[in-house]
Amino acid sequence: MIAHLDGVVAAVAPEGAVIDVGGVGLLVQCSPGTLAALRPGERTKVSTSLVVREDALTLYGFGNDDERNTFELLQTASGIGPRLALAMLATLSPDGLRRAVAAADVTALMAVPGIGRKGAQRIVLELAGRLGSPGDGVAAFAISGGASPAAGTSPRVGTLTWRDQVRTGLVNLGWQARDAEQAIATIEPDLLTAASADTDAAGGTDGTGGTDGTGGTGGAGGSGDADSSVDVAVALRAALRVLGRT
Repeated sequence: MIAHLDGVVAAVAPEGAVIDVGGVGLLVQCSPGTLAALRPGERTKVSTSLVVREDALTLYGFGNDDERNTFELLQTASGIGPRLALAMLATLSPDGLRRAVAAADVTALMAVPGIGRKGAQRIVLELAGRLGSPGDGVAAFAISGGASPAAGTSPRVGTLTWRDQVRTGLVNLGWQARDAEQAIATIEPDLLTAASADTDAAGGTDGTGGTDGTGGTGGAGGSGDADSSVDVAVALRAALRVLGRT
């Protein structure tokens, strides 16, 4: 069992990352939310779960132990393999999954690609009381250095925008590229509005904290700042909710 990796991020791609540990590059499969915190060239520590199959050894990486433990518990339910467990964590946080199972909220579980009503009902029956109560897990934290990201920091992976990451994440989870594009177009206005409000709150509505209009709400980089502040994990979950209604 490989419980965690502590090394330098050698490369990041939409579906996974290579982490250099003592000169050995290890490929780790991650959700878009986990990848969003990784930066090439920076030292990082990720919690991991090794899945052994007859034809492959696959390492999955997570931002914290709670996500890793939840990933492993999910696979104890019939019909849930690593790919579907990862899709569940891409759609709902560990606490979100605990709430859904505890409340028998099959609608929330059906937002995960590949889970229908019967599958959601089976998950509730088999995992009830096993995932714990909301708040039982460890607090989430950013992967790099174990510190929370500063407000307004960009959740980009390499040169990928949040749209690229969400699009690839949806396709990897089984959605068609056309459907992914439509979902992104649907959620984009609300995400940019929320990100813009957060940016204004952090730096003042006039962009400089002043009142003379310099760098005001329409000032330099206004829309770009909001665009770079969109949280990939939030965007992915919003897109999955939209697709779950179609």
